[in-house]
Amino acid sequence: MVLHPATPPELSFRARKILYAVVSDYITTGEPVGSRRIAKRYGINLSPATIRNVLADLTDAGVLAQPHTSAGRVPTERGFRLFVDALMQMREVTSEDRAAVLERMRELRPGIDDLVREVGAVLASMTGVAAVVTRPRADTAPLSQIRFMDLRPGELLAVVIGERGTIQNRVITTDAPIGASELERLNNYLAAKVPGRTLAEVRRLLATEVDTERELRDRAATMIASATEDGAPADIVIEGRTHLFDRPEFSDSDTIRRFLRAFDEKERLIGLLDQTLAAGGVQVLIGSETTIEDVPDMSVISAGYKLRGVTAGTVGVIGPTRMDYGKLVPLVGFTAQVISAVLDGSPPDRDEDDS
Repeated sequence: MVLHPATPPELSFRARKILYAVVSDYITTGEPVGSRRIAKRYGINLSPATIRNVLADLTDAGVLAQPHTSAGRVPTERGFRLFVDALMQMREVTSEDRAAVLERMRELRPGIDDLVREVGAVLASMTGVAAVVTRPRADTAPLSQIRFMDLRPGELLAVVIGERGTIQNRVITTDAPIGASELERLNNYLAAKVPGRTLAEVRRLLATEVDTERELRDRAATMIASATEDGAPADIVIEGRTHLFDRPEFSDSDTIRRFLRAFDEKERLIGLLDQTLAAGGVQVLIGSETTIEDVPDMSVISAGYKLRGVTAGTVGVIGPTRMDYGKLVPLVGFTAQVISAVLDGSPPDRDEDDS
């Protein structure tokens, strides 16, 4: 599970209702929210004076803040966290968002690159914030072949080719030269074992299969381990960065620079998204929970998608803490489901239940 830095306070039903009204209004307007606005817009049957008292209690509890003495309230990170945690219990993607995602996915040509970039583009256009998608990790994608080619004495070129056309090359060293006939036997052996299997499945097969070519099998396992020992680093695609700069939070150049620097530090972003892989489901990191100190006003919503039943990558959105979580949390979760279906060759029908 993703751990949050502070345990939210216990609030009464009335206090929660007023808190959620403040968060909802602030997400919509970006302005501090006062008691009269809450009374008029949210059907809370309390006097403005009573609402002001509750707002003061919520401020003391650390879930609201008052920018100025005469101003209304804005949610703090803890206030957003309470709102999001409540939302996670009742999230459901809208029929309009469902239809929009499915329509764009049906137009895709086969290929992971098309899928990853199109998913990022559609999420960014639908949400008005930046979208992030990691490509399926190397050991979870089905392979077409693994071949080894002689370069020079003691060095081989390992070529790993995915079913969808991805190619990875790596030079490996050997303790002793391998003759051409032995290399051909090795490649023929792998040609019978690799196609249609993921790298993880190939490793398991070579580790457990009992056959009459034990020496060849062991050599193949050793060479594949050398060719993939560090694994390919996760690759991340970011779409829609410029959408952010139309928002009022980005009216000053310093905020823009901080977000752009955060987007450039892809390893840190991948680390954040990896928390989703470990925790499962849709995860929401708010403000300081992202541990990106340079950008305290950043939130990340992400979910893992699967390939052949194995979690292979993540999809999510990044923006300021003032995001429409009610729309984005279910949308990100549904999009992850659609990616999983597309990768497995069975896009869900428009009317399919996404639960």
